Amino acid sequence: MAKEISIGFAGNPNCGKTTLFNAYTGANLKVANWPGVTVEKKEGRFRFHDSEYRLTDLPGAYSLTCYTMEEQVTRQYILSDEVDVIIDVADASALQRNLYLTLQLIELGKPVILALNMMDIVEKRGMEIDTHRLPEMLGIPVIPVSARRKTGLDILMHAAAHHVDKPSDVPLIHHHGGQNKMTQSTRPSHRHQHHSEYAMVYSDLIEDKIDQLIDELQARYPGLQNYRWHAIKLLEGDKELTEKYPVDRPDVLDRSYEQDIINEKYDFIDEIIGEVVVNREERTALTDRADSLLTHPVWGLPIFLLIMALVFFLTFTVGDWLKEYFQLGLDWFSGGVLNVLRSWEVAPTLISLIVDGIITGVGGILTFLPNIIILFLALAFLEDSGYMSRVAYVMDGVMGKLGLSGRAFIPMILGFGCSVPAIMASRALENKRDRYKTMLITPFMSCSARLPIYVLFSEMFFPGHAMIAAYSMYILGVLVAVLCAFIMRLMDRRAGDNHGGALLIELPEYKSPSAHTIFIYVWEKVKDYLTRAGTVIFVASIIMWALLNFGPSGYSTDMSDTFGSLLGRWLVPFFAPVGLGYWQIVVALIAGVSAKEVVVSSCAVLFSVNNVNSAAGMASLSAILGGMGFGPANALALMTFSLLYIPCAATLATIRKETGSWKWMLGTAVFQVAVAWAVSFVVYHGALLLV
Repeated sequence: MAKEISIGFAGNPNCGKTTLFNAYTGANLKVANWPGVTVEKKEGRFRFHDSEYRLTDLPGAYSLTCYTMEEQVTRQYILSDEVDVIIDVADASALQRNLYLTLQLIELGKPVILALNMMDIVEKRGMEIDTHRLPEMLGIPVIPVSARRKTGLDILMHAAAHHVDKPSDVPLIHHHGGQNKMTQSTRPSHRHQHHSEYAMVYSDLIEDKIDQLIDELQARYPGLQNYRWHAIKLLEGDKELTEKYPVDRPDVLDRSYEQDIINEKYDFIDEIIGEVVVNREERTALTDRADSLLTHPVWGLPIFLLIMALVFFLTFTVGDWLKEYFQLGLDWFSGGVLNVLRSWEVAPTLISLIVDGIITGVGGILTFLPNIIILFLALAFLEDSGYMSRVAYVMDGVMGKLGLSGRAFIPMILGFGCSVPAIMASRALENKRDRYKTMLITPFMSCSARLPIYVLFSEMFFPGHAMIAAYSMYILGVLVAVLCAFIMRLMDRRAGDNHGGALLIELPEYKSPSAHTIFIYVWEKVKDYLTRAGTVIFVASIIMWALLNFGPSGYSTDMSDTFGSLLGRWLVPFFAPVGLGYWQIVVALIAGVSAKEVVVSSCAVLFSVNNVNSAAGMASLSAILGGMGFGPANALALMTFSLLYIPCAATLATIRKETGSWKWMLGTAVFQVAVAWAVSFVVYHGALLLV
C-alpha cells in the first residue's frame, strides 16, 4: 500500500487557498478547531493515481513571525512532522505581497510548491508572469492554477507527489555571478557559494552572522534540522526559538536584525517582480492616482463618510420603493390566512397565535428585506472593488491614538454587517489586550439586524429626514466605540504608547466588482436574514405572543394582566429616565436580545399592528405611541438604546467562545447596557431641549 502523503495548504488571507482546498476535497472534509485555540481547522482526503493524500487547509497568514494566532498555528503545523509537502497558494494578481510568505516557507527547508492561483485575473488585467524564470529564482516548482475554474489541479498534485522528500530539486539561477547584488560586494567572505544553494541570500554582514550561528548551533544542538533557518530566526530575535535554543554569542547577536532581514527579503522580491512580471506599470499607476485621494490623511475619512451617506440614501430610497410591493403581498397573505382560518372555525386563540403572533411578527421583519438587500449590495460592491481595505488603512492613525492597531478597525467594519464574524475577526490582533478591547467595542457598530428598528422609527417620527436620523445611528456607534477605546487607553497604563504596531494590510488594485462574487456575498447575508426570520424570530414571536396573552390567571385578552406586562412594569423605573418608561417598549427591548430585528416584530405584536412597516401600519403605531406620550425624543432614545445595549445572543455566545470566559461575556453585557443607558440619557434629554 502506498504511503499517505500529507499536504498543507498555506497562503495569505483571501488568496483562494480554501477554494483550491475545496476543489480537491469536495464534501469529503472535516472541520474542527486547532487544539487549544479557536482558529478553524479543515482537513480532507483526496485520491490521485492510486495514492492517498491528506490535505490540511492552514489558517491564512502573511508571515511566519507569529504576529497573530493564525500565523502561530500555521507555523507550528509546518514545523511539525505531520506535513510532507507545503503547497503555497499565492494570488498571482498580487504576487509581490504573496512572495514574502513564500520566501519564509522556502527557508524552512521543507518541500514547497508555489501554486500561482487566479491566473485568469492576471490575464484579464493584461499582465503576464514568466513561469519559467520564477522557479529558477526560487528553486521550487511553480504551477499556474485557477481554483475557481478548476484548471491546473492535476498538474499541481502530480508536482506534489514528485516533490515529496525533495526540498530543492529545481536548479537556482540567480544571474548574480560571484557577487551579492544587494551590496555589490565581490569580497569572498563566505565558505560557500550561497547563490547556488539558497533562493534568499542576504548581505555579507548578515550571511557572516548566519554562518557563525550555524557553527554554534551545530556544536550545541547536534541533530537539529535546518540550522540556517534557526540561525535566521535567532538574528530576528524570535522569542520562541531564542528561549528554546539559546546561544551565548553577544558579538554576533548584538541587536535584532529582524528589520534588516525583512528589508532584504523585500529587495529580493522587488528583483523577482522586475524579472518575471510584465505589463503591471499602467495598472499600478491608476491605483496610485486613486489612492492619492481616497487614502489622503485629511480627505480620506470625509470621503468614506460621504460614500456611506450615499449607501444609506440608496438603502432608503430604492429600498422603500421595493418595500411597498412586499407590504401588499403581506397584506394579501395575512388577510387570506385569516379568512381561511375563520371559515374553518378555528379556535380564536389559535387564530390569534398564527395571525397576530407569527405572521405579524415574522412578516413585519420580512418587509425590511429590500432595505437589507440594498445595504449589502452596496457593501459588497465597496469590498470587491478594493475600497474597504483603504478604509482600514485610513483609520490606522486614528486607532493608534486610541491605543489600538489599525487592524482593530477591520472587525469594526465587519460589524456593519454582522457582529458574529466581526468578533471572530479580532483574532487577527496579535495582542490579547487589544483583542479583548476590540471585542468590547465592536458590538457598538450598527449591524444589519438593527436597520429595521432605524427604518421604522425614523420614518414614523422623522418622515422628512428619515435617512439622516438612521445614518446618525451609524455615526453615533462609531463615535461611542472610539470614545470607549480612548477612555480604556487612559485607564490602562500598561498600554502606554504601544498600539500593537503599524498596520500591515493589503491594498489591492482597484477592479470592477465581480457580479458572481457580489451575488454570493448578498445571497449569504439574505439567507442568514431569512434563516433568522424562520427560526429565532419565529420562536421569539410565539414566546412574545404567549407572554402577552397569558398571565397569572391564565389566558387573557387584556394585555395589562399578562406576564409580559408584569415584567415590563417591574423594569420601567430603570428605563424611565432615558425616555423609555413604557412597559411595552421595555418588553420589546428584552425580546431583542434574541435578535435585534425582534424589537420591531415585538412592537407589532405588543401594539396589535398588522404589517407594521406599511403606511397604514406606521400611522396606526405612531398614533398609539403618540397617545402614550412617546414622541421624537423618545424615538431617538429608543434607536440609541437599541444601537448600544446587549448584543444578540449569537454575539454573546461568540464572545464567550473567543475569550473562553463566562465572566468576560457577562461583563461585556453589563458594560454595554451601562453605556447604552448613559448615552441614551444624554440623547433623550438633549433632544427634549431641541424639540
